[in-house]
Amino acid sequence: MCGRFTLTIDPAKLLEVFGNFIFPSRFAPRYNISPSQPVLAIPNDKKGQADFFLWGLIPSWAKDPSIANKLINARGETVAEKPSFRGAFKYKRCLIPADGFYEWQAQTGQKTKTPYYIHMKDRQPFAFAGLWDEWHSPEGNTLRTCTIITTAPNELMSNLHNRMPVILEKENFAAWLDPAPQKGEALLHLIRPLAADRMSAYPVSTLVNTPMNDRPELIMPLE
Repeated sequence: MCGRFTLTIDPAKLLEVFGNFIFPSRFAPRYNISPSQPVLAIPNDKKGQADFFLWGLIPSWAKDPSIANKLINARGETVAEKPSFRGAFKYKRCLIPADGFYEWQAQTGQKTKTPYYIHMKDRQPFAFAGLWDEWHSPEGNTLRTCTIITTAPNELMSNLHNRMPVILEKENFAAWLDPAPQKGEALLHLIRPLAADRMSAYPVSTLVNTPMNDRPELIMPLE
């Protein structure tokens, strides 16, 4: 799964990596983005405008918004068929910029898992494959929400967890953001693990276990 990630990069650097998308001119660096919090995402709505979505998908047809707590991730193997995700997979896909994420490794003989910080070896930002939707409350409020798609782990991630987020190659951004309705088979080939030799990981402090902690020390290597 993917339950925490970071976006600490300067907005100008995002423009270098992501190209002609429109980003907010300023936003605070985030070292511990957690479910239910706002995350920056680029939806496939033809505007090329990044905006903030709440992390945890609420399908447009949902009666209870608390379903978002169960839909922070979407399994890539079933995303085209599962009722919670198939509509968004066909019509509402997004890129979710990040520059790292966390995963927890179980340690033999220890109750507490060790958190690891995972990032690209070149320290460049990247994009998770995501889905988004709009939910309208009975009171007339609108919530824009998103989820991160996961897949089987690569060789690096398999030492930490049995799942990993789908990280899209830059050359596949346009296909993922195509606003035209997509059949599942047209996009499923993009839902695959990124090559392990592109990534690196190291243990960090359990400070990251608390969502309220959001500061640079969280990504410092554990001594």
